[in-house]
Amino acid sequence: MNKVKISPLFFLKCLLFSYILTTLLLFLLSFLLYKLNWGESTVAIAIIVIYVLATFFAGFLTGKKMKSRQFLWGLMMGGAYFLVLAVISLALNRTMGLSGNDFATTFFLCAGGGMLGGMFS
Repeated sequence: MNKVKISPLFFLKCLLFSYILTTLLLFLLSFLLYKLNWGESTVAIAIIVIYVLATFFAGFLTGKKMKSRQFLWGLMMGGAYFLVLAVISLALNRTMGLSGNDFATTFFLCAGGGMLGGMFS
C-alpha cells in the first residue's frame, strides 16, 4: 500500500482556501442581500450553503491528496473548519451566539460537507 506523506502545511493551506472561499461567498451574499433585499430565512439558508460548500472543497482537496480514506480526511477538514469558526466566534463574542442545537447542527454541516467532499475526491 502506498503511504502518502502529508505535511501539516498542506492541511493549513486547504483550511485557508476554505476560509478564503467563505469570505468571497459571504461578500457575494452581502451584495445580493443589498441588491435583492432578501429576508432573514433566505440569508440563513445561504450561510448554511456557504459553510457546506467551503468544507466540501477543503475535503475534496484533502481527499485528492490523501488517496485513501478520503472521507475520513474530509471529515477531519470539516471538523477543523468548525473548530476555527468556533474559536474565532468565542474570541470575538465571548459566546457562541448559538443555542446547543444550532451549535451541533453547524458542526454536523461542516463535518458532513468535508466528508462529502472527501468522498467525491
